Amino acid sequence: MKKDVKKLGIVLLILSLILGTVGCGAKTTSEEPAEAVAVEQQPAGETTEVEAVTTDQEAADKVASLIDAIYVQERTDETDAQCAAAKEAWDALTDAQKALVEGEFADPDYFGRDTGDASLDFPLNEDNIGENELLVVSFGTSFNGSRAEDIGGIEKALQESYPEWSVRRAFTAQIIINHIQAREGIKIDNVQQALERAVNNGVKNLIVQPTHLMHGAEYDELIGVLDEYKDKFESVVVSEPLLGEVGSDATVINSDKEYVAKALTAEAVTASGYESLEAAATEGVAYVFMGHGTSHTANVTYNQMQTQMKELGYDNVFIGTVEGEPEETACDVVIEAVHAAGYTKVILRPMMVVAGDHANNDMAGADDDSWKSQFEASKQFDNVDCQIAGLGGIAEIEQLYVAHVAAAIK
Repeated sequence: MKKDVKKLGIVLLILSLILGTVGCGAKTTSEEPAEAVAVEQQPAGETTEVEAVTTDQEAADKVASLIDAIYVQERTDETDAQCAAAKEAWDALTDAQKALVEGEFADPDYFGRDTGDASLDFPLNEDNIGENELLVVSFGTSFNGSRAEDIGGIEKALQESYPEWSVRRAFTAQIIINHIQAREGIKIDNVQQALERAVNNGVKNLIVQPTHLMHGAEYDELIGVLDEYKDKFESVVVSEPLLGEVGSDATVINSDKEYVAKALTAEAVTASGYESLEAAATEGVAYVFMGHGTSHTANVTYNQMQTQMKELGYDNVFIGTVEGEPEETACDVVIEAVHAAGYTKVILRPMMVVAGDHANNDMAGADDDSWKSQFEASKQFDNVDCQIAGLGGIAEIEQLYVAHVAAAIK
C-alpha cells in the first residue's frame, strides 16, 4: 500500500513539472513586443490614418484617369462606355474623395459644378427629319444654362422662322460632347454623326448654319468634314457665320459687324442700368467685350470689331480676347488702353455666342489670371463688374442668324 502511494506521488510530481514547462512557454509568447500585439488585435477591415488617406487618393486618382481618358477630341467605339464608367466611378466616391480628384484635365468641377438645369436643353438628335434639314453647328458648351439659352435660343428662333425645315444640332468639340454625356447622360451629335443621321434619314436638301463668330479654324474644319458628304445630298449650302466675311485688314468692316456691335453694346448698356452709352461714359464707365482669340488669319476680325466700335462713335467700348491673339487684344494691353482713355469703371462681358467656361472662369473667375482679377490687380479702376451672358441669348443676334439662313435658302 505504501509503495502504491509512493508511486502515485512520483507520478504527480512528474505531471506538475510538465505542466509548469508548458506554462512557461505560454508566458514567453505573451511577452512579444506591444506593437505586434496591437496589430494582431486590430479589428479586420480597419486601416490606420495614413492608409486611409492613401486609399482615398487612389480612388480619386482612378476617377481622374477616367476623366482624362474622355477629355479628347476624337470619338471612338469605346467612348460611350468610357463616359459611363467615369460617372459611375465618380458617384461611388465620398465627398472627401471627390475633393481630391486632380488629373491632367480632371478636377472636382468636371462632375461637381452646378451649371444649370440640363433638362431645359434639347439635344435635337431625333430621326424622322424629312427631306429638308437645317443643321445648326456650334462649338458647344458644357454649361447647361448657357447651352439651353444661347445655343438653344438660336435653334428655336430658326425653327420658328423655318417650320418647313427640320432643325438639328451638332457640336464640333468632342471634348464637350463627352463631358455632357458623362455628367448628364445626354448625347449630342458631332458633325460626322449628324451628317450620317441626315443621310440615313433620306435628307435631300441640307443647310448648315454655323454659330461660330467668324471664318476661323472651327469653320475650316467644318467645311472639311462637309466635303466628304456633299455628294450624298441633292443640295448642300453653308450659311455665313455671325460676323460674315472676314475682310483683308482691320479697316474692312461689313453690315454684320455693325449689326452685332450695335446689338451687343445696347444689351450691355441696358444690363448695366444706364440710359445710353454716352451716359455711361459720363460716369467714367468703359465696356470691355472679351472674345476667344485665335492664331488663325481670321483673327483680324477682332481688330475689325474695334474699328467698327470707333466708326460708331463707341469710344468707351474695347475689344479683347482670352488668347491675346491678335496682340492688341491681350488683357494687359486692353487694361492700359482703358486706363489711358481715362475711364475709372469697367464692365466686362463676353463677345462669344455662349457664356460658358471662358465667361465664367477666364473672364469672371476668382483666380489671379482671370480678366476681372487682372483689372482689379492693376489698381487703375474704382470698380470692375462682369456681365455673364452669351450673344446667343440676345434676340437681335438670333434674328441675324435667321437672316443668314434666308440668304442661304435663296
